[in-house]
Amino acid sequence: MAGPVLQSDLLQRALFEFVDTLPTVITGVVFLVLAVILVKGLLAVLTAVLARTMRGHSPVYRQFLTTIVAVFLWFGVGLSTLSVVGLDDIAASLGTAAGFVALGIAYATSDMIADAVAGIYLLRDPDFETGDTVRVGDMEGVVRSIELRKTRFAVAGDTVVRGNADIEARWTKVDDDRS
Repeated sequence: MAGPVLQSDLLQRALFEFVDTLPTVITGVVFLVLAVILVKGLLAVLTAVLARTMRGHSPVYRQFLTTIVAVFLWFGVGLSTLSVVGLDDIAASLGTAAGFVALGIAYATSDMIADAVAGIYLLRDPDFETGDTVRVGDMEGVVRSIELRKTRFAVAGDTVVRGNADIEARWTKVDDDRS
């Protein structure tokens, strides 16, 4: 006869614990809904601002910047939601682990990041445009396309591709009407 009494007691304690944590869960859901609305609004504003400020550039660059901001915002929402529902230790552990992962990724992709940053500078530079003749080190050619990570040059009938970090540090515009 002790079995049914023990199960009933266990069920009753579980129900009371659930009812005790219900306000925390509701708070977490309300926070998450409000955070989703806020993040979506911020991303919409960012997309509109980038569309106006980077009008002449490829949509890839605007999407790249928006994606970076979105990743940080959504990760912050996730950690904050865990904290709101009382899982502070898990949020802290995930934040620390994500920091180490980000550090490893940044180190592993440092050359790619350097090319992308230099590409943004080159795209915004009015003296470095498609059709310009430039010299980079010992190579001289006509700029055919400027992409986020690489720039393509026409050199003596061939296409030469260089990383933007290498170009941005040492390019010189060649005067088209040389005598």
